[in-house]
Amino acid sequence: MTALPWGLLPDSAEVGADGQLLVGGCDVAELAEEFGTPLFIYDEAQLRARCREAVGAFGEGVAYATKAFLCRAMARLAHEEGMHLDVASGGELAVALSAGVPAERLVLHGNNKSDGELIAAREAGVGRVVVDSFDELDRLEGLFGADGMVPKVLLRITPGVEAHTHEFVMTGQDDSKFGFGLKVGDAARAVDRARASDAVELVGIHAHIGSQVFVAGFFEQAVQALAPFVNETGLPELSIGGGIGVAYIEGEEAPSITEWGEVVRAACAEAGITARVSAEPGRAIAAAAGITVYRVGTVKDVPGIRTFVAVDGGFIDNPRPALYGSGYETFAPARVTADRTEVVRLVGKHCESGDVIVPEAKVPPGTAVGDLIATPVTGAYGRSMGSNYNLLPRPAVVFAADGQARLVIRRETEADLLATDVG
Repeated sequence: MTALPWGLLPDSAEVGADGQLLVGGCDVAELAEEFGTPLFIYDEAQLRARCREAVGAFGEGVAYATKAFLCRAMARLAHEEGMHLDVASGGELAVALSAGVPAERLVLHGNNKSDGELIAAREAGVGRVVVDSFDELDRLEGLFGADGMVPKVLLRITPGVEAHTHEFVMTGQDDSKFGFGLKVGDAARAVDRARASDAVELVGIHAHIGSQVFVAGFFEQAVQALAPFVNETGLPELSIGGGIGVAYIEGEEAPSITEWGEVVRAACAEAGITARVSAEPGRAIAAAAGITVYRVGTVKDVPGIRTFVAVDGGFIDNPRPALYGSGYETFAPARVTADRTEVVRLVGKHCESGDVIVPEAKVPPGTAVGDLIATPVTGAYGRSMGSNYNLLPRPAVVFAADGQARLVIRRETEADLLATDVG
């Protein structure tokens, strides 16, 4: 058991004079003191670099999937670096618009958009709507009768490709709640209906096979499955969605955004697809740029069984281990290069035995109450999937760059928790 694999840390990570971790030129322990724990720290330069890489790989139209992580600072950052933004709810739409992102650079997603969400998108002038069902076409036609607006739409197609990932994040298989099935003929019927409708302007096809996909070849399979249909429709746009994986633990490897783009573009060229090809990376932009810092509150040794190390977070800042069995590494920010020779169970403070962050966490010897413990690669689906379980306030978020840290989401307070309680 050795030191943490350096490649799992943010791009700007470096070791300070006292063996401590610096991110964006900022001392992680000092940030924890200033902003409290749990704390999300992002390498802002890395976020910007990954956005630029996505634009280079896919060109105009590539969209940041905001469900991975969104706040106004993140929305502005992605927009500044040339990306469109993919929003999957009225809330995500509101944040993006509040950040000053032009509505025409937004793509509205979701398998069950409400009338209110569709109306908000229409009133704002959202650039694209990805239509997911015949019921949604019904709603759009009803709204057209009221306001006469004609949105540009892509139809989400399920190509029947089963990517090797957790079943909860597979979306391209035939048995999916998302999109129009290609094999059962719904995709063709949806194209015919959209083309015959005055309520929408059909401009393209969308497909998304799942999340945390480590093999770029699965996207090649999706392109091959879709190609005859895409070419037959002759529509000018094709979005391959998102889902390319990232490495979370030692030994995992994943394609870069550039490599993913090369595979997709080569597959499209081989299949004769002439449509403009775009994508929707989210995790690949945000995940590795972020770390979560906790403070140890309890160390409980159960003789002959294990040692539990409890920190001041858990479910509220990272539900992925409980949902998917997701793996993470651990390290001590104060001695980032130290050998992690002890194995403990890193747990949260919530009233659930399943509130486990890392079941077999490698830590330096002598971990004690008051120490900082961090998990890398938590920039996606940590804060965004978090909750207020046990009525705990959600953590703060800071962006670090050039030796300066700026607070982009403040820590919630008990007043925030009471703000919506009208009883």
